[in-house]
Amino acid sequence: MSAKYYTQFILTDAQYRGGNEFSGVIELSHPMDSDCDERDIEAVLARNFDLRQNAVKLVSWSRLH
Repeated sequence: MSAKYYTQFILTDAQYRGGNEFSGVIELSHPMDSDCDERDIEAVLARNFDLRQNAVKLVSWSRLH
């Protein structure tokens, strides 16, 4: 069962220096636990922007119902 999350994140890659803070909805293939690793969300965001995972810093996230 997939789950959708509202995210706020910063891209630290050089090409995003001027406007690097974003927000949006992502969908994961399975719901995350409250104590899960946020790196799962950062990995999805990095793939969507064709960046390395360490180029994405998650600021906040919350599950959409």
